[in-house]
Amino acid sequence: MIGLVEAQRAWWMAHGMARISGVHLARAVVDGWMTRSELARMVSRCEDCGRVCDCQQWLADPTHTAPPPFCSIGAEISALAGDRP
Repeated sequence: MIGLVEAQRAWWMAHGMARISGVHLARAVVDGWMTRSELARMVSRCEDCGRVCDCQQWLADPTHTAPPPFCSIGAEISALAGDRP
């Protein structure tokens, strides 16, 4: 989990939103697509978001392939999904 244990719920929510887009956040760091600091900022924004219940409902639907419009880190995840080879 690359050092983000203090924000476990936010980490898993961010990870889930990325996963539905085909992005593996830890691998994005390892592969150099983003830095640990960028990932930490994403998780922090996720942690500060007040839409946890909305996110949980969104993630429970397996038909989604991108973060919802209300996702505070959706733009970064979509950019990562688009930048992968």
